[in-house]
Amino acid sequence: MAAIPPVCDFGWPAIDAVLPGIDGRDHSILGQAGPNGLVVAFICNHCPYVKAVIGRIVRDAADLRAEGIGFVAINSNDAHAYPEDSFDNMKRFAAEHRFPFHYLHDETQKAARIYGAACTPDFFGFNREFKLQYRGRLDASRKEEGPPDLRRDLFEAMKEVARTGKGPSEQVASVGCSIKWKERELH
Repeated sequence: MAAIPPVCDFGWPAIDAVLPGIDGRDHSILGQAGPNGLVVAFICNHCPYVKAVIGRIVRDAADLRAEGIGFVAINSNDAHAYPEDSFDNMKRFAAEHRFPFHYLHDETQKAARIYGAACTPDFFGFNREFKLQYRGRLDASRKEEGPPDLRRDLFEAMKEVARTGKGPSEQVASVGCSIKWKERELH
């Protein structure tokens, strides 16, 4: 079922968490920032919205590095209900698409809850002070990859954040599959 996250809550402070990465090490979310900011992307392996744009996500993450913007992806889906989102499958998905960023596993779903993640993909763009400046879509693609000349919404917004510290006032929300929440939380 498609889900749409709320509009950007400008200035909302990023919250750190340490999560296991597919490289076998634990990583701090905020430790992935570049000197000009950070994109925190909630994605997963099975979502058709993510699958349609994963090549563009990888491209934009690599291009944003040149702008001083770090990038990290987090999978918070319930892997018991959705086995394609398991940790082992995260490793395969990242290798297949040559992720140039850390892919972290949020098994307890605490990071997704703290961030208020609503769907996959869901992008949070922070400035160098870790204040939220972008909560929008990657581009106008949906379940199918759009044409190659689509405006790169996330990339252009984060370039502006890198340059000015502020995101655009007009943002279009991302659309994707809802986060697959566990029936009961782990304590």
